[in-house]
Amino acid sequence: MYQYDAIDKAFLDDRVSEFRTQVQRRLAGEMTEDQFKPLRLMNGLYLQLHAYMLRVAVPYGTLSSAKMRRLAHVARTYDKGYGHFTTRTNMQFHWIKLREAPDAIASLAEDGLHSMQTSGNCIRNTTADPRAGATAEEVDDPRVWAEAIRQWSTLHPEFTYLPRKFKIAITAAAKDRTAAKTHDIGLSLRRGRDGSLGFEVMVGGGLGRTPYIGQTIREHLPVGRLLSYLEAILRVYNRHGRRDNNNKARIKILVAQLGTEEFARQVEAEFALIDGSKVDLPDEELARIRGFFAPPAFATLPAVSKVFEEAKARDPALARFARQNTHAHKVRGYVIVDVSLKAPGETPGDISAEQMDVMADLADRYSFGEIRVTHEQNLVLPHVKLDDLPAVHAALAAVGLATPNINLISDIIACPGLDYCSLANARAIPIAQDIARKFADPDKAEQIGELKIKISGCINACGHHHVGHIGILGVDKKGEEFYQLTLGGSGAEDAEVGKILGPALPAGRVAEAVDQLVEVYLRERKDGERFLDTYRRAGLEPFKEAVYVAAY
Repeated sequence: MYQYDAIDKAFLDDRVSEFRTQVQRRLAGEMTEDQFKPLRLMNGLYLQLHAYMLRVAVPYGTLSSAKMRRLAHVARTYDKGYGHFTTRTNMQFHWIKLREAPDAIASLAEDGLHSMQTSGNCIRNTTADPRAGATAEEVDDPRVWAEAIRQWSTLHPEFTYLPRKFKIAITAAAKDRTAAKTHDIGLSLRRGRDGSLGFEVMVGGGLGRTPYIGQTIREHLPVGRLLSYLEAILRVYNRHGRRDNNNKARIKILVAQLGTEEFARQVEAEFALIDGSKVDLPDEELARIRGFFAPPAFATLPAVSKVFEEAKARDPALARFARQNTHAHKVRGYVIVDVSLKAPGETPGDISAEQMDVMADLADRYSFGEIRVTHEQNLVLPHVKLDDLPAVHAALAAVGLATPNINLISDIIACPGLDYCSLANARAIPIAQDIARKFADPDKAEQIGELKIKISGCINACGHHHVGHIGILGVDKKGEEFYQLTLGGSGAEDAEVGKILGPALPAGRVAEAVDQLVEVYLRERKDGERFLDTYRRAGLEPFKEAVYVAAY
């Protein structure tokens, strides 16, 4: 894992000191809120419905046990004892007091955490595969490239005032677990016909008011030219992106207006003008970064664990957990363990300080001190011995973190919605809780299989509703909360924007409507089909008829 050096630490300390002075001036009335707002946003501090919210960066979703304990300390000391993992793999604290914000940020800095570039029109946190370094599916470790992008983009003087915020995702496996095609730039690491590593470069993806799926502008960019190519894309965007209209300022709008071919032509022209020797990483620097992500000291183990097999035979709950929440590891005798933050009735993505401490302890004892955050608001212990899985499961169960529902119907993405967010016009959390309770029976959930429900409290789409197999968007109708359903979306390698099912429904009808959609799926599905497969084969009509039967 990358470690900050003395220069990084000194910079963070200076930044905290500067922000402390700014907060003191605001509290003393020496600055208005309008003057203070851009300064606090540069430090990830938002003013929401009920309190200030502090958004903490978790670069490419990777946490050490020490950083997780630090987040627990901040939750316990400066918030209400919990935090919320977002679809950007960041951590949000929703009850920060302004006078204590500098202390909270100073505390985070002690373990190399910060809140810079979690707001504003700059390059945000890069998303990477949460199974990086653990899955045999990848052609390279995407964290190496994500760290290179982090260092290149942090406070980059040319790109600190972009037309709008800018998001990048990297995957190095055929199975996309980053929603790469919904990012401003999506990067897919692949080997070319000659065996060389290269990036497929996709641009113009994004959700929000006007959803687009990213389009490929380079099939195989040599990895050594990554930074100069990113620079070319951002220069074209900086040159033409609209700053006069917030709703049309994202790069997706520019790509759509210019056309993919013309946008790519301009990028290639700009790329040709860049001296790569002044931008791209020299081999020795890339090797230095790669060294931080060297594989841990894995033991030599048999492929089958007698300890685990016997425990699984005795304990049906462990067997179910293993089916739903574990995945093949590249090293024999190990598994990747997903930890769900979606227990029925709980708020998706929320985690208490006590649970954070337990995750840190488990990481130290069983996973080389590493924890990952997924964009689906769950956690991952990437390197667990099969022999240790019974103990890990028991420890998770003791603190309510052993819900066996990864990728099932109750593994719901939901934004904070109107319970916290000043931009929202409907609540997302109670809708997610209603659905999760309705499908709390684990046997029924397994019978249904993979079904991704995603809920947003407004058109900004922080809950990724456009790319949910079932998407749910909260809308305001004359002061009442209604919910518009979409079907057929996907944020994976087969990315697609869902189609609107019909008129918006009142809150009390949403869980029932989801149940009706599931019943249609179970009736219509053929062998091996997921919900999404059945929808794509059968079309919208049978689902629409089931929900709106009274209108027919």
